[in-house]
Amino acid sequence: MTTTKEGINTKAILTFQEACAYTGFSASYLYKLTAARQIPHSKPSGKMVFFDRAELEGWLMRNRVATSAEINDKANGFCRKGGVR
Repeated sequence: MTTTKEGINTKAILTFQEACAYTGFSASYLYKLTAARQIPHSKPSGKMVFFDRAELEGWLMRNRVATSAEINDKANGFCRKGGVR
């Protein structure tokens, strides 16, 4: 079964292959992540692997890196407040 990228974006639950297509990860890398329990997934029958698309998105977007502008704004605000006292 081939699922289009648009179809994957509307599904709540993704199969292993759909999760590979959605994330752009190779099957071997995604398998390593699931085997190491580093990515949220479900195995209802003990064999097939499924992913909740919302959980997958949350996992993908964790550990956000601030932009230079955000860091500068935070530093400027810190300096305006007089720094650590």
